[in-house]
Amino acid sequence: MIDVPPLRLRGFHALVGTGPWLDLLDAGVRQGFSRGATLIRQGDPGTDVLALVAGRVKVVAGNADGAGLLTALRGPGDLVGELARPVTGRTATVVAIDDCAVARLSAAGFRRFLEQRGHVGSLQDYLVAKLSETVPFQVQLVHLSARQRIARLLIELVSLTDPADPHRMRIPLSQEKIAEALGVVRSTVSEQLAVLRDSGALGPGPRVVVRDLAELTIHAGLRL
Repeated sequence: MIDVPPLRLRGFHALVGTGPWLDLLDAGVRQGFSRGATLIRQGDPGTDVLALVAGRVKVVAGNADGAGLLTALRGPGDLVGELARPVTGRTATVVAIDDCAVARLSAAGFRRFLEQRGHVGSLQDYLVAKLSETVPFQVQLVHLSARQRIARLLIELVSLTDPADPHRMRIPLSQEKIAEALGVVRSTVSEQLAVLRDSGALGPGPRVVVRDLAELTIHAGLRL
């Protein structure tokens, strides 16, 4: 059986429960990806589904090499490629933010699991929830300031990490990658990170490390 790290339930795991989730993982083939590796490439045939066991990934639409605008972030308990169809090309690229572990299932095997376990409705609920999470990323590109967008990206990255992880406040994205993900220039990211450091939301030094999550939340415009 695949070992699942201690993490609060989220995503498809939370919808179906731990028993069915572990059964789903056991039905797949375990595979690891190094940080920066491409799990799914935009335009490729949708032949399989990946269940995220460990690590975070980013979903980007644009270039097949993982560049382009950020569509979503996913973590343990989530699915990627769940709309897989062999004749339909992938609509986005999925890239590992951390070292990741997944269980890979064929599209047919995944559909068979849903039907046999009675979780077709759970998948529909999951897709609706994912859509509601994805739309705000698009809205942010227009209606939020660069600082708010950067702060919200950092907050979500932290939220997808195991609370017991001693390094959960370290952001594994360079300034260049943050700029690519949000569609802003690197100099803007550098300027806004400096402001966040001066406020105490981020720690000092070249690495991006969240020091005060409450302060960062204020800069994100999520709390007065």
